[in-house]
Amino acid sequence: MHHLTLRDLEVSRIGLGTMGMSHGYTDSGTDEAESVRTIHRALELGVTFIDTAEIYGPYVNEELVGRALKGRRGQVVLATKFGMVSHAGAGPWNRDSSPANIRTAVEGSLRRLGTDHIDLYYQHRVDPNTPIEETAGAVAELIAEGKVRAFGLSEAGPDTVRRAHAVHPVTAVQSEYSLWTRGIEDRILPVLRELSIGLVPFAPLGHGFLTNTIRSTDGFKEGDFRHGNPRFTGENFQRNLRIADEVQGVAAEAGATPAQVALAWLLAQGDDIAPIPGTKRVHRVEENTAADGIRLSDEHLARLGNLPPAAGETHPQGARQMLER
Repeated sequence: MHHLTLRDLEVSRIGLGTMGMSHGYTDSGTDEAESVRTIHRALELGVTFIDTAEIYGPYVNEELVGRALKGRRGQVVLATKFGMVSHAGAGPWNRDSSPANIRTAVEGSLRRLGTDHIDLYYQHRVDPNTPIEETAGAVAELIAEGKVRAFGLSEAGPDTVRRAHAVHPVTAVQSEYSLWTRGIEDRILPVLRELSIGLVPFAPLGHGFLTNTIRSTDGFKEGDFRHGNPRFTGENFQRNLRIADEVQGVAAEAGATPAQVALAWLLAQGDDIAPIPGTKRVHRVEENTAADGIRLSDEHLARLGNLPPAAGETHPQGARQMLER
């Protein structure tokens, strides 16, 4: 597995997102043993970048990752996120990035993860009630204390990134980025490159869509992220199948799987991009990490780059309000 540097943090080019092991999808949380095997297999294949969050579960995903990494903590750059649980009483799914809440959150994450430090600590979503300068300052204090190594932001807009970075250097910004979600290319990516901030794309496989294994939405149950998602609904879904078919076509010519093609395309967009495809299956992590060895031709990159935009918004309206894009 090749490595790259997110500002000053060295990580594997392809990481592992663990959200789906506990949260967000129809079959999440049903097989902890397989999830642990998947994390262990990722480490065997050279993955050194593991991503979780306080809100996943909530809490149980960090606990799972902590158990899986027991005795192996030194092998990974461990990222988690704060700010989507208000510990002052409002509870989960309430944004709170106040310094006091961050203090409470970090102690809980350290305990659940079984570690004395977090390598990359992201603000999960921008808190409209707390100036980003206060949030950045609170994380800077944690870095000075050795509880955190690096500061990150998730789904933050250009102005927020600049303001946070002025208080303490931002190591990475996590944002949805894939062949069917490319909005950050015009507004966010230029700012990150100007400030030497790395990009960590989540959902690089379009929540499974770009693997070309989803041909119907009938199996999406309540609680699955994709249930009711505009891109997976009605006419939008049928139109978007054409994107999956195009990716499948390139994969057939390149001797790869659609997932590998989607990841290889992302890796070709720059040496400051480290996607974190999520899975809880050993065979999927084997497939995904193999994308590190795939080099697409200029023709294939051009074909993929010229795919039409996906039909439909990436999130329902309520969730979109939390995104700064």
